[in-house]
Amino acid sequence: MNIKIGRRSLTFEIVPTVAYLCLLSLLLALGAWQLRRSDEKQAFIKLEEQRLASETLDLSANVTDDVDELRYRHVTVAGSYDHAHQFLIDNQISDGKAGYYVLTPFILQGESKAVLVNRGWVPLNKDRSILPEIAVEKRQTIIEGRINSFPSVGIKLAGAEIPTDSWPSVVQWVDSEILAKKLGYSLFPFQVELDQDQPDGFKREWRTTTVMPPEQHIGYAVQWFGLALTLTIIFIWYSIKKDNE
Repeated sequence: MNIKIGRRSLTFEIVPTVAYLCLLSLLLALGAWQLRRSDEKQAFIKLEEQRLASETLDLSANVTDDVDELRYRHVTVAGSYDHAHQFLIDNQISDGKAGYYVLTPFILQGESKAVLVNRGWVPLNKDRSILPEIAVEKRQTIIEGRINSFPSVGIKLAGAEIPTDSWPSVVQWVDSEILAKKLGYSLFPFQVELDQDQPDGFKREWRTTTVMPPEQHIGYAVQWFGLALTLTIIFIWYSIKKDNE
């Protein structure tokens, strides 16, 4: 197909034109997707800030189990630690060192339901068969922390959610229903990250957010759109050049 532009014409050959349109569509779609992701991240960060600034929630058995609704809410919980039954989440890295997150069930006062409290990070011993000392007193107390989902893993290997038989029990990733069966009482499907000023904790560096910032998505979108523009310029130059030849 030829298009006359003054003394010149653009000659669009079938194969290059089809390839150009396919690549252009892909690049534009990727750019638009990054813009949508930027909008989603902005909404997420705004929601996170609102929840962090919201009134402290008193956690009780009547509170919803929806982690998406409660994530990042600051809570107080009255009850006691189940010091005899604790979990260690394996393969957790802090400052380049391997270790565990300590998850201790905290039984709500007057209830038969508990929430897993993440008391922080402890280093791995040179001998993996020797587990770290994570003792905590069993007494009635009130703790404060932040609701969050359990630590994520890149690849969920089969059986990695099954805790070891002994106590403290080591597990690769957390399935609250499986841990509840091992404990013999129900659990909330989320953790409470113990505040740094609370006693009975270990190394705690809770992140405010773990998502890619919206600005980075916009940067990627600009790159994709820039590639689309570059591709268009090259395609037009190629078409004119072929016509001149």
